[in-house]
Amino acid sequence: MKIVPVIISGGVGSRLWPISRASHPKPFIPLPEGGTLIRKTYARAVEIDGVDHVVTVTNRDLLFLTADEYAEVAALGVKNTFLLEPFGRDTAAAVALAALHVAGQNPDAILLVLPADHLILDQDGFRASVARAATLAVSGQIVTFGVKPDRAETGFGYVEAEGDRVLRFVEKPNAAAASQFIASGRFFWNSGMFCFTAGSMIEAMQDLCPDVLSRARAALEKGRASDARDRLTVEIDRDSFAAVPAVSIDYAVMEKATNVGLVPCGFDWSDIGSWSVLSELVSADDRGNRATGEAILHDAANCYVHSEDRLVGLVGVSDLLIVDTPDALLVAHKDKAQEVKDLYNRLKADGHETATLHRTVHRPWGTYTVLEEGHRFKIKRIEVKPNARLSLQAHHHRSEHWVVVSGTAKVVNGENEILLTTNQSTYIPCGHKHRLENPGILPLVMIEVQSGEYLGEDDIVRFDDVYGRA
Repeated sequence: MKIVPVIISGGVGSRLWPISRASHPKPFIPLPEGGTLIRKTYARAVEIDGVDHVVTVTNRDLLFLTADEYAEVAALGVKNTFLLEPFGRDTAAAVALAALHVAGQNPDAILLVLPADHLILDQDGFRASVARAATLAVSGQIVTFGVKPDRAETGFGYVEAEGDRVLRFVEKPNAAAASQFIASGRFFWNSGMFCFTAGSMIEAMQDLCPDVLSRARAALEKGRASDARDRLTVEIDRDSFAAVPAVSIDYAVMEKATNVGLVPCGFDWSDIGSWSVLSELVSADDRGNRATGEAILHDAANCYVHSEDRLVGLVGVSDLLIVDTPDALLVAHKDKAQEVKDLYNRLKADGHETATLHRTVHRPWGTYTVLEEGHRFKIKRIEVKPNARLSLQAHHHRSEHWVVVSGTAKVVNGENEILLTTNQSTYIPCGHKHRLENPGILPLVMIEVQSGEYLGEDDIVRFDDVYGRA
């Protein structure tokens, strides 16, 4: 049986703010034991017997961050396809794009839909459940994976089943209903993982949500494809995709279809949905405190501390979540972990930069870190990967001064092209076309000093870009 894993990576993970942000969302945050959720998901997918093709549906801006994570996994002979959405339209659109793309090559191929932000440690148990789901999928069923609940959780959806036949889906219940579900023994958590043939899903969508299918097809057909040796990218057409209804695959198909089956999961599973859940990945001391980074605790109990750059001290407190980053600090009661999402939504509505960006921002060519900023100036540390280069660009409102800290820089500055090494610099006047490139085999580190009336990241006019952003 030919299985094609489909990794869907679209959500921000707002309950994990301030680590998770729009430009660096939940699947990419470092885990306490190392790695990231999306890297572990990809590794889990390529270890399934016979897998030689993985499809990833994600936002266009996350392509290179995703590719970097995949590169950390040894996956020889695996072809990667990236279906790049210009913006999110929920999971039904993502599933439709993947099913249509794969069906164009093989409508009988089995798709295994995996959210990018789940944590599963039992690979053997996962493979066994996938094998069972694939068998059901071949018979024409659309299969969901049900997780046996160990508590009356109100943050998950539930599936009621009899054997491998789904009776109904239930949205997030209140505490009393969740307790009743647990007591009945017939309910499972809805994991958000699915298995079906491409043809079966297309047939179901044609019947149950034809607008989603037809408009996703139009957006895919009008997309721009680029095929490299080990990677196919398809940029989904923006205007066509805007017309796709924004609806979840659960609501569009799973809750309405009559051929839905269930495989009970015998493996561990977590969607790492809040700081309370993430904190459980860290060992506790004898008073229930957990910490990553440098923390000192006195007369504290049942607290979690995440500190990136500095010492955090706690005295005489309990049941707190404290997450400290260079530009934002979260302090919350453990019982309110789910409400961090409300804080994020408020920041987003206000247009606050911390909803989108970290101090260190990842770009296809490397990273930049804002070291300091004030009236009419901003100072950045820029690190460019070997053999990478920024776009040929200009700014309307600022000038820049570049100083090489380490490595070699190839610089286009107006009509001139120069090489700079450690302690050398160049000044780029406002309006000058310029480009920075690292021609070496070691990372290039530079300090950039910006000055001008407006220093926003949107003051960029790109004339040429190897990453297709011009």
